[in-house]
Amino acid sequence: MLNYIWVVMILLGVFWGLATGRLENVTEAVISSSEEGVQLAFVLLGVMCLWSGLMQVAQKSGLIKSITKLTKDFFAGLFNVPDNHPAIGAIVLSFASNFFGLGNAATPLGIKAMESLQTLNDKKDTASNDMILFMVINASCIQFIPTNVIALRDAAGSLDATGILPHVWISSFISTATAIIFNFIFRNIAKKRGIK
Repeated sequence: MLNYIWVVMILLGVFWGLATGRLENVTEAVISSSEEGVQLAFVLLGVMCLWSGLMQVAQKSGLIKSITKLTKDFFAGLFNVPDNHPAIGAIVLSFASNFFGLGNAATPLGIKAMESLQTLNDKKDTASNDMILFMVINASCIQFIPTNVIALRDAAGSLDATGILPHVWISSFISTATAIIFNFIFRNIAKKRGIK
């Protein structure tokens, strides 16, 4: 559906350029936008490589294991996962990637976490409560450093690319807390109705 919307928007732009006699402007905009898109892709690629590399260093140095141990009690309170199960490590890695604003790097880690949680799921054709909770927290994604957003703002010429940090901290904390609270509210409603 989204592809159709883009095609319609592009065609409308070309037809409007023809109708108003500004086809040259449309052509210039297409060429300059393509150039800017490639430049932006390289900026984001550099940032992604940097933070993905740092995450690999953190994982291989044992920092992630230390973070997992420190946050184990917190996650044990949220998720019904046995001790030393690989799902906890995958969950922590995914949340850490989102915490540092690396949504693209968090995707494969999130898939790994879901696969690990699926091994604990009795109903293989239905998402478990832990899988739903993980998805809800991942979607609301509390962030400390929104790396991609800062890189985009810097590439767009922002005078203060990191000026959004307090707003990101407040909004992402509120959205994550709200997501967790509503998840448990709906889980309790389902339990009262006899739905597992």
